[in-house]
Amino acid sequence: MEFPIEKLRKIGRRAFLIALSEALGTFSIGFIVGQYVLNFSFFDSLFLALAISVTSTVIVMKVLEELGMIKDESSVLILGVAIIEDIIVVSMLAILQSLGSTGGLSFADVGISIGITLAFIAGVLVIGSKTVPKLVDRVSKINQHDVLVVIILALVFGLSYIAYQLGISVAAGAFFAGVLIAESKSHAVSRVLATPIRDMFAALFFVSVGALMDISLLPLFIVPALILIAVSLIAKFMTVYLAAKLQGFSNLTSLRAGIGLSSSGGELALVVAKGGNDIGVTSSFLLPMVGAMTIITTFISPYIIKFGWRFAKILVNKDKKIK
Repeated sequence: MEFPIEKLRKIGRRAFLIALSEALGTFSIGFIVGQYVLNFSFFDSLFLALAISVTSTVIVMKVLEELGMIKDESSVLILGVAIIEDIIVVSMLAILQSLGSTGGLSFADVGISIGITLAFIAGVLVIGSKTVPKLVDRVSKINQHDVLVVIILALVFGLSYIAYQLGISVAAGAFFAGVLIAESKSHAVSRVLATPIRDMFAALFFVSVGALMDISLLPLFIVPALILIAVSLIAKFMTVYLAAKLQGFSNLTSLRAGIGLSSSGGELALVVAKGGNDIGVTSSFLLPMVGAMTIITTFISPYIIKFGWRFAKILVNKDKKIK
């Protein structure tokens, strides 16, 4: 509900290209490391690669806000890239789950899975943007908040159910339901009413994910987890920095954007890991591994951003003096 379509349009082409470069670049590098360095199975490598491609928009922006860096040009770029990256990752998760459910990896199966996912997203955004905001606004005018809450939940569960029936991740349905609700004129009221429900489901999500984790496996995957964290940090930083430079951003902005977007995995990484677990194509160690990686990256994110941005400024100033 924080990502209305209008905001996505204003972000621009440059942020989209950077987000696409980061997501696909990190995914490709992560898959290669998982498959050929750590010797994971094919689907384990796919879902792990997607999990390490995630950046938590909430965590990163909260850190920047607390450090007083939220109005910096780099922060605006990070927000734009992170929003688009969320959409890319959710869409890729839908495709992976569709492929995992069919069990086939032929070009026809891949094409069908991608086609279904894109058709769902396009249909939701084109048809939904013309109907859902009007429906939400009409219901809000009667000043019956309980009815508005029911409508919001109906939209979320309805789109999630449709996504599930199509073999797409339910997260995709819920995400785009929020995007459509954010388009309404009464989105501020809707967001306030939905916040307690969101927090309740968030608590249930983390408890349920924690209950699914077998922590006895921790000694087995802690080393691979640390390797994948390092791969994620390096891959994200390099892809964002290079893509930002190619899009014409300054050296300082590119460095800070790379540091900010490389710093956190976040809750969406757990959604990705659970997505593989839900369709039974990933190993039992994958979910607790991603859980451990999420905890570690969340803890170190404030320090990476705080000291990384200072170092970037020192590096750029030093480079200017040399020239």
